[in-house]
Amino acid sequence: MTANPYEKLGVRILVIRCFLLLCLMGIVIRSFDIQILQGAALKKKAENTYVRRITIQGERGLILDRHLNKLGASIDAPNITADPTQIKNVRQTADQLIKILGGRRTKIEKQLSQKRRFALLASRVSPAKAEAVKKLNIVGIYIPDNSKRFYPNRRLAAQVIGFTGKEDHGLEGLEFSYNKVLEGQTLRIQEYRDGQGTVLDTEKNKRDELKGGTIVLSIDKKIQFFSEQALERAVKKHRGKSGTAIVMQPATGELLAVAHYPEFNPNNYGDFSRSRYRNRAVADTFEPGSIMKVITVASAIERGMAPKTIINCENGNYRVGRSVIHDTHPHDYLTPGQIIKFSSNIGAAKIAQDIGPKAMHYYLKAFGFGTKTGIDCPAERSGVILPLKRWTSIDAVAMSFGQGMSVTALQLVSAVSAIANGGKLMKPLLVKKVLSNTGEVVQDNKPCVVRQVISAKTADIVKKMMARVVQEDGTGTKAAIPGYRICGKTSTAQKAARGKKGYSDSRFTSAFAGFAPFDNPALAILVVVDEPKQNHYGGIVAAPAFKDIMARSFNYLNIAPNTDMIAALPREVSHAVD
Repeated sequence: MTANPYEKLGVRILVIRCFLLLCLMGIVIRSFDIQILQGAALKKKAENTYVRRITIQGERGLILDRHLNKLGASIDAPNITADPTQIKNVRQTADQLIKILGGRRTKIEKQLSQKRRFALLASRVSPAKAEAVKKLNIVGIYIPDNSKRFYPNRRLAAQVIGFTGKEDHGLEGLEFSYNKVLEGQTLRIQEYRDGQGTVLDTEKNKRDELKGGTIVLSIDKKIQFFSEQALERAVKKHRGKSGTAIVMQPATGELLAVAHYPEFNPNNYGDFSRSRYRNRAVADTFEPGSIMKVITVASAIERGMAPKTIINCENGNYRVGRSVIHDTHPHDYLTPGQIIKFSSNIGAAKIAQDIGPKAMHYYLKAFGFGTKTGIDCPAERSGVILPLKRWTSIDAVAMSFGQGMSVTALQLVSAVSAIANGGKLMKPLLVKKVLSNTGEVVQDNKPCVVRQVISAKTADIVKKMMARVVQEDGTGTKAAIPGYRICGKTSTAQKAARGKKGYSDSRFTSAFAGFAPFDNPALAILVVVDEPKQNHYGGIVAAPAFKDIMARSFNYLNIAPNTDMIAALPREVSHAVD
């Protein structure tokens, strides 16, 4: 009997339904296997083709001068990286990259042949090289954002600012001491790319959020430049070993310049010896010599000595115990002011004997000697003032004219500034502000009075004495500036002899310290030249550099001269030497 056509159709439909049902069951089972059983593994495998987890570092913060000029900054310097698993032709890719990046082909080929997903081909390249690599459009080659430290003024204030290493960590100077403030934060993120390797979500915005803080210094870029130029000329002219110059605002303790010679370029710090990195203004100590006579006289006047007191200076030779003190130019009787003007060692020694060791020790410490100033620079030293109980009969006498003790340049200019500002010892101020990466003030450092060392009356008396140093017959006439009443003091300090007791006859530290204008001192300046050979007197070696820095700074700051003084100033005066 022939089958009914409708029955045949029903059988076919049933078979098809069963087949479709089996297919659906297969799809469900496969989907379950893919999404549930193998889901995590397949997801990770897929992500590996378009997602890469990277660590990004925020850009390092800025170092600015007092007028917000950049002294230390970061510039774009991208990395060149690769995903070796995506490189199709290793040899061809290596050839293309070598032409732009340089280096050895074998090294790059080895990096591109790895089984890893990441290889760093070049770190912190120039934007031009990065752009050239980008134009190659090679799948598997990436150019993530990065930056490197740059010092736009090169050697300017290099010893103060310092520098960073390859990983942008501070190694010297303020870059080191403020590393935690300046360095950016790090963040682990996912970077998404399409099939061609194009970045879909850049980390640029995230890097901006991770940027480090900024520090604003008290340094004035222009005055720093003037100081470095004048110091370099002085050291070279007199064939000195090295030199330091500091410019301070007496009223606030703010440092407008801290200059060194020889210098170095922090952009290429590896090209220079480590000795050049040192901030000598705080890290090197020396015997201050005759500048200490100002401190000795100020201490005596504060204790009641009359400015017109007559002191017998013994015609240039004076015995103390087994030691004999000499003056470069013999004098009979001098007042304290004349002792400063003519730089009499014997006069200073007799004043020290008059006030006694206990008072001398007290005032030396009060003026800040033998103690760190607390400035933000690393490696600051305290200098040496022996404890009073260890002093011999000659110690107070020797310290009265700057021997038998050691100081830093920063301590010395701070002490001289205390004479200029009415007797207040100010804490040196180098970092004025710390800003967040959004520009908010995190830390605002204000001028700080350490102590009132001497009265304003005593300071005014000593100021008048220091003014005579720069006038006719004084030891500092080469520091005179037409139209300004300059206060100063010279120093020519013998250095300790090598390998034996006593002092060298051929090695000296030449210095000049002073301030101006007389009525309202705006700047205090110290210039120190170590071991000059052409000449060794502070009035000849250091005073002209002091004058150069002061005159150019006054012109820049628009500090007008006193026109009544211009005609009264001697043209070329004879001078004593010290």
